[in-house]
Amino acid sequence: QAKPTSPTASRDPHVEFLSEVYDKIRENYWDKITDESLATLFKLGAEKITGSPLDLKALNKEELRKSWAATVKSMDTGQKKEFTANLANIVLTNLNPYGRSALYTTKQEVGLKNNVSNINPEKDLYQDLGIGKDSSDEEIKSAYEKTKKLLESQKQSSPEAQKKLEEINYAYGVLSNNKQKETYDKAGVEPTISARVIRPTILYLPIKKVSPTTFDEIQNETEAFKNKAELNSLVLDLRGNIGGSIDLLPYLTGPFIGQNQYAYEFFHQGETVPFKTKTGFMPNLLRYKKVVILTDGEAQSSAEVMIATLKKYNVGVTVGTTTKGWGTVEKVFSLENQIDPAEKYSVFLVHSLTLREDGQPIEGRGVDPLINIKDPNWESQLNEYFNTSELTQVVKELFKQP
Repeated sequence: QAKPTSPTASRDPHVEFLSEVYDKIRENYWDKITDESLATLFKLGAEKITGSPLDLKALNKEELRKSWAATVKSMDTGQKKEFTANLANIVLTNLNPYGRSALYTTKQEVGLKNNVSNINPEKDLYQDLGIGKDSSDEEIKSAYEKTKKLLESQKQSSPEAQKKLEEINYAYGVLSNNKQKETYDKAGVEPTISARVIRPTILYLPIKKVSPTTFDEIQNETEAFKNKAELNSLVLDLRGNIGGSIDLLPYLTGPFIGQNQYAYEFFHQGETVPFKTKTGFMPNLLRYKKVVILTDGEAQSSAEVMIATLKKYNVGVTVGTTTKGWGTVEKVFSLENQIDPAEKYSVFLVHSLTLREDGQPIEGRGVDPLINIKDPNWESQLNEYFNTSELTQVVKELFKQP
């Protein structure tokens, strides 16, 4: 007597894949999405791919499963994979905010991890200076000075030379800093901070990204200036900061507002979720009594949350323009069901919305500075806080720079 066929044995992997994507969205998407709304997205996506209307008895997952099984039944292996991956990606892409969620390949997931860690596999700072990775400090300096001299003679007539000059200045800045060089040599991680004294009393601390090394960099960079007793003012520049891993913010905000403080909140499926700081005040930051935080329309993501937190706790004065308004938190969700043994897909999904200091979503709004430089009286407004023309002049010069 023949054994009955196991229900799992007859399951189509493409149907199971789409079902799991459906469930991941329902369980983890930032908004409470109904079965009807989500099923409609899958229906419209399938119609776009096939060019044919999809007749469903009801807008739910079970009816969708039947339609997927019928659609892929007559397809060959390549067509099945293409239909399934395209449909999943179309649905994810069309979730609000548009284009933030997606179906990720292994390559895309690795790229995301590298980006968060500030690793660029295609970039070689040693190569920028025309030297090998085993070069000594003297060889690094010699190569830099030689290349710099050549490029400075060409930069007036060649935009390429100017760009190359910026590249080698950056490369030398990293490779001539022992701690930054060590981190770069070990893991290919580029620094996110390069502090400098911009006036005898003013430290300039630009943070261009939020990466796993940023906390240590703040410590190291401020430590380097601890013996300069005349320093009393800090310009924290978050302009152009593209953000990074949101999970790092409890560590990055602590040095400014103290440990175990309610720093910020997320919004997920109708509820606000508070987050506390996990680190305490950083002694080398506490010395600065006058703090200015620079913002602009390119500051985004976790950088916007950091700005909102500093603003909430009155850590200095925020000066600039409203931030980008990219207020979503994305997470990668693995999938048990796969459709190609040579490719592992995952779901990159907007999991939460970030909130400003006033409780409003950052998404589409951004974070407003206390002083907007578009206001013709912004300089006098800044002077009212600190009564120092030198600090105002520095801020003015920084906003004039390209």
